[in-house]
Amino acid sequence: MRLRVGNGFDVHRFSEDPARPMVLGGVVVPDTVGLHGHSDADVVAHAVAEALLGAAGLGDLGQLFPDTDDRWAGADSLELLAEVVARVRAEGWSVANVDCSVIAERPRLAPHVQQMQQRLGAVVGAPVTVKGRRAEGLGAVGRAEGIACTSSALLTGDEASA
Repeated sequence: MRLRVGNGFDVHRFSEDPARPMVLGGVVVPDTVGLHGHSDADVVAHAVAEALLGAAGLGDLGQLFPDTDDRWAGADSLELLAEVVARVRAEGWSVANVDCSVIAERPRLAPHVQQMQQRLGAVVGAPVTVKGRRAEGLGAVGRAEGIACTSSALLTGDEASA
């Protein structure tokens, strides 16, 4: 059995548009202004996708879905993640699991973690864990200027497909 590990990272600042929805891990978080970005700016889905792409050696989100391409304006990041998963599988890999740490001063994530894990896991086809962390006032994220997410993914593959 072959194993590959990938790490992902994403960060977005809060939007200045008070009507922009906050989407984290495919879940719309109510009563919170969203994040600025070309797509829906879902930092969790983006970090998961980056980890999967890295593990499979398939580039990064910016290469696949550039923010200079209007096709991806306002895109649902779970749909982008589904495309990434399809590409990973096409290369002979299976996702074993994904682990995420969301770094944010706000919103409070605990009420949404289970739903995020379910939505992400359904797209990835494997267990996805999501943990909330605070930056304790340090840096831009600690000053609540945005949200960051790190992610690690484990892929497995048959020796026969090597």
